[in-house]
Amino acid sequence: MTTATRPAPAAAPTGRSALVLRRFLRNGSALTGAVVLVLLFLLAFLGPYLTPWSYSHIDYGALRSAPGPDHWWGTNRIGQDVFAQTVRGLQKSLIIGLLVAVLATGLASLVGACAGYFGGWTDRLLMFCVDLLLVFPSFLVIAIVSPRLRSGGWFAFVALLTVFAWMITARVVRSMTLSLKEREFVRAARYMGVGPFRIIWRHVLPNVASFLVIDATIQVGGAVMSETALSYFGFGVQPPDVSLGTLIASGTGAAITYPWMFFFAAGLLVVFVLAVNLVGDGLRDALDPTAEGAAR
Repeated sequence: MTTATRPAPAAAPTGRSALVLRRFLRNGSALTGAVVLVLLFLLAFLGPYLTPWSYSHIDYGALRSAPGPDHWWGTNRIGQDVFAQTVRGLQKSLIIGLLVAVLATGLASLVGACAGYFGGWTDRLLMFCVDLLLVFPSFLVIAIVSPRLRSGGWFAFVALLTVFAWMITARVVRSMTLSLKEREFVRAARYMGVGPFRIIWRHVLPNVASFLVIDATIQVGGAVMSETALSYFGFGVQPPDVSLGTLIASGTGAAITYPWMFFFAAGLLVVFVLAVNLVGDGLRDALDPTAEGAAR
């Protein structure tokens, strides 16, 4: 007597998000960068709870003391704990970098998608604004304007960095939108009476999301570098608050004689930027549709 055997069930198709995640996890350098980023964020936001010292507290009995049991990373020239100051500076730089990346990428996606989809005078007006901002020397403008906005705190500084961080991305999104708006699914939605902004939100932006994710990742590192450079020259975060830029600026003169005052902040900055670049490269490879077949 023979028994019928059931055919093996077909393998479920792999979703796009699962495929991207699997490809990202197979990239050793990208995974290393992601782990380093997580550790840096944990250090920045949990570090202040690990030490009894506040970033603004002064220990008058330990001026420029070397790293030891009381002050793990030593103290600066006025007796402030370097570990507490560094994790506070890392926290502030990361917050600024994340906010600038999110705001700049969001603004670029909105302007670029509207310019490419509507065309005509809307496209010309928006691209004129983009070209105008590209002409301005951003560092010089921020250096001139930021001292007049100190009453607004570091939020005004975030706004200034955002204003000059979105134009190139907007141009790329515009060119991608120009090709997307003639695709069948967009034309079908338009013929069905779907509003233009709904089409942009539901059909255009999801199809450029891969590029926007990569751009936002890279923007974080670029924003942190810009904040560090501006704060180094005194145009960014203002005392008594600190950032990686202010810490590097205050410790530069003592980099040889008291290296702990400089190299901890500088080292964390280098590690963070390298980790962001590794994650950005990994996301670019994972989201590349041309490599999809090789990853199966």
